[in-house]
Amino acid sequence: MFTILVVDDSPFIVDVFVTMLERGGYRTVAAYGGEECLEILKTVTPDLILLDIMMEPMDGWETLEKVKENPSTKEIPVLMLTAKQLTPAEAQEYGIYIEDYVLKPITHRELYDAIEHVLNRRQSIKSDMDMAKESGFDAEIITEYARLSKSIDVNKRLMTILETTYNFNDSKVRVSDEISRAIKSMEMNIKFQENRLSQIKGELSGTSAEKKIMS
Repeated sequence: MFTILVVDDSPFIVDVFVTMLERGGYRTVAAYGGEECLEILKTVTPDLILLDIMMEPMDGWETLEKVKENPSTKEIPVLMLTAKQLTPAEAQEYGIYIEDYVLKPITHRELYDAIEHVLNRRQSIKSDMDMAKESGFDAEIITEYARLSKSIDVNKRLMTILETTYNFNDSKVRVSDEISRAIKSMEMNIKFQENRLSQIKGELSGTSAEKKIMS
């Protein structure tokens, strides 16, 4: 059973998501703010953190940074769960830290799907890394493969949110130059990452083929 830490400064919201998650078969831990979240993480290691952004006095982004700065908690996946619209600046600044960004209100199924996507992607990447390590591949290449695999998936999901939020694909909607440039920058970054990941996969498959020929 997976353990989910729910973090929100509204007790009502926490209770709603705890109930939803427990109905879905998850074990839950509740934190009513960023400071309490950090305290709980000193003794509890959840499989995933659901973190609200609009909290006081420590908001979700600050809480996220502190979680990721701590060597003992930085590997815990964090899913941002909020009613706040994502901005291109936030996507670019925090995309490297988060696993997904889910907008409230959300249905039971949407929440479960988002969590399962994060956990399944994490397990899939771990399995690929374990296989590559067993095959004797270079540790730096394996680490880069894992980082890019996660980053590309997260950034694509963030791009979808941004395009929907700002109606980027609707020619009738005027998008500011700043937002347009930021979204195009994200698109270029994703393409660059995809090209690099393709190169790494080619290197790994090539090395694997060579090993089979020589064995």
